[in-house]
Amino acid sequence: MKHIFSCAIVVSSLVGCASVPMGDPQKDAALKTFKAPEGNSGVYIYRNESLGTAIRMDVAIDGEAIGQTAAKTYFYKELPPGKHVITSKTENVDTLEIETKPGVLSYVWQEVKLGILSARSKLHLVSEDEGKKGVLETKLAESK
Repeated sequence: MKHIFSCAIVVSSLVGCASVPMGDPQKDAALKTFKAPEGNSGVYIYRNESLGTAIRMDVAIDGEAIGQTAAKTYFYKELPPGKHVITSKTENVDTLEIETKPGVLSYVWQEVKLGILSARSKLHLVSEDEGKKGVLETKLAESK
């Protein structure tokens, strides 16, 4: 009985609806043209799953917090070329090191996974085709 109750708590925490401040709709539309910046790189971090809708996930780049994702949201950051560390924090902390190049867009999928008390996350560097598809399924979240 205790096990069933624990499972019910986890499941209920994953089916609510969390919200985060949303970005400007015009900027969202412009970013979905996928135009790479000259001289810098662009990074999309997206969460296109419906699983874990009650959970907000903290995201940081190079140790600097940029905001929280909710289900069906994404961030976009222009970064200088080079190595960068993206961090996702929920019940766990997951990091992904990427190397960006000038004039190139990178796509990072923030996967939602089941956790013990809350959702967990896993970051994946994905292909351009998969990344564009995922970003088009989401809306821009406000970032710092």
